[in-house]
Amino acid sequence: MDYKDVLKSARENLNGSCKVCKVCNGIACSGEVPGMGGKGTGSAFTENMKSLEKIKINMRVLHDVKNPDTLVEMFGKKMKAPIFAAPVSGTTLNMGGKYTEKEYISWVIEGCLRAGIYPMVGDTAIETFLTDNLEVLKEKNADGIAFIKPWENEAIISKMKLAEDAGVFALGVDVDACGLVTLSLHGKNVEPKTLDKIKELKQATKLPFILKGLMTVDEAILAAEAGVDAIVVSNHGGRVLDCTPGAADVLPAIAKAVKGKTKILADGGVRTGVDVLKLIALGADGVLIGRPFVTASFGGGTEGVELYVNKIISELEATMRLTGCATIADIDERVIFSK
Repeated sequence: MDYKDVLKSARENLNGSCKVCKVCNGIACSGEVPGMGGKGTGSAFTENMKSLEKIKINMRVLHDVKNPDTLVEMFGKKMKAPIFAAPVSGTTLNMGGKYTEKEYISWVIEGCLRAGIYPMVGDTAIETFLTDNLEVLKEKNADGIAFIKPWENEAIISKMKLAEDAGVFALGVDVDACGLVTLSLHGKNVEPKTLDKIKELKQATKLPFILKGLMTVDEAILAAEAGVDAIVVSNHGGRVLDCTPGAADVLPAIAKAVKGKTKILADGGVRTGVDVLKLIALGADGVLIGRPFVTASFGGGTEGVELYVNKIISELEATMRLTGCATIADIDERVIFSK
């Protein structure tokens, strides 16, 4: 199996819910929510891609970096690269329904662990999907992170306890899902969070706590003040609000404001190892990748996921070699070309 075979199979197995375009940029699927597209015009999805695409990098070849080291440690876990599978869920809601949630998430989890990175799993409008995710994580020794939707705090804390019992090593809330159409269509009540409510959630667990879905400097500062262990700069893949900027557009200012006060992860439009390097150079400590894990799993199961992760890491290594970065810590603003 090669990656072209994976994409071909995914196109068939996703039953039209994703067209598996040559470039996954959100144009062909604009407005398809539920589905794999971006909300409304789809511009928030496409802006993630454009914001990364316009970033150019400096090629450097007069150095001694022959074998770059992509290894990092995050949340107490050693990782082959600073990459996570984002918490994408909802096989019957968004992915055509050919496979069950448990089949899909099993492939994602096992493929990630085989490749030396960690998966994030989440919940959605269908309650059993979270328990399916956690059950599989527990079977795999719970090497993963669970994200809970922004329900009322009492419900979030209850689900956080379920995740703790499954043995996850970190917890998060994707607060940007307060605008997710698939939840409202199923009559599920979610809400934005005040600073006090974030503090309550942080204090409800001893595990590292992550807040996902921040796109402005002021909210990143508030999250840091609340004591969260990490934030994810993300517009939820363009699925919750039309007309937002791309994650790469807002990341540098956010990193300038809170770098060192909380871990910074970034999510949005990452498709290659070059994209990974760009986001780290712009200030991220690590990145999340979403939709490509759906196509990799639907197209090749565990093997497809492992193949995709290894592809991304190989591209990252090659890009580090050609930018003179021996380690992930060496990737900084020097890598970014500016006129």
